[in-house]
Amino acid sequence: MQQLGALILGATTLGVMMPYPTPDAPSVPTPERVSASVPSRGKQRLLAEPAPKLDPPDLAPEVPSVPSACPAQMVLVEGSYCTEVRHTCEHWLDDEKLPFARCGRYAGQARCVGKRIPKRFCIDRFESSEAAPNALSGTEVLPLNHQSFQLAGQHCAKLGKRLCTESEWTFACEGEDMLPYPYGVTREAVCNQDRPDLYENNPRRRILRDLRVPNDPDSRCVSPFGVVNMVGNLDEPVLRETGRQPKFNNALKGGWWMAGRNRCRPATTAHDDYYKDIQVGVRCCAESANGPKFLVGAPGF
Repeated sequence: MQQLGALILGATTLGVMMPYPTPDAPSVPTPERVSASVPSRGKQRLLAEPAPKLDPPDLAPEVPSVPSACPAQMVLVEGSYCTEVRHTCEHWLDDEKLPFARCGRYAGQARCVGKRIPKRFCIDRFESSEAAPNALSGTEVLPLNHQSFQLAGQHCAKLGKRLCTESEWTFACEGEDMLPYPYGVTREAVCNQDRPDLYENNPRRRILRDLRVPNDPDSRCVSPFGVVNMVGNLDEPVLRETGRQPKFNNALKGGWWMAGRNRCRPATTAHDDYYKDIQVGVRCCAESANGPKFLVGAPGF
């Protein structure tokens, strides 16, 4: 009893109340606490309140990437092509009897007097350049020239492409509205054409001046499909499509910088497949993704 009284007295002196044990008293539950072990020096226990639940952030749904229908720097041409078209010129700039007469303005809507054929293919947006055949050449790089049907076909084949057929080229130029010029029905000074200064100053012989212009992504000489310089600048070889066997496989489309027709429909067919000159360039075509395949034995096909 003396030892018990001493313990009580000591606890009172320290300001601590010591409860007497009550064996039959029920245990009082303590508030729940969450413990988590944290690796550190020695073994420790970190007690923390439950973390509040946060709503997940709003995330945009993932959009699956869609593969392009055409290779880089090519555009998709798709629609209904007319095999035979009638245009009516309201104002001629030259004698209309001349084979290369220029029309200043055509009347109204062209008429399709042939068949409508569905087409889907890819075509180079720009005339091809040796420095950057699959990309925009840049302001200091001119498109290829001194090409022929044979050379142009080989060039396209090296790029995994092919030459365009005549109808493909025409459709890429005129669109479904069958425009006479890629930019409309009125001849405008937006393409590299109608140049009067064609020849070098050489007293012995006439030599054509090189008047090519570089590819320009801001050019107004653009077709309904977004293809640049389809008329003027350079003639472009294509594969002819006729019901009978032609004398030559090629046709030259679009005209160059001289004062010529420079329209979508006309073609020059008098040159053989090996003819090349300063004004002949190259533009390639290719099959589109999920599009029809084209198999021909000519070079570049």
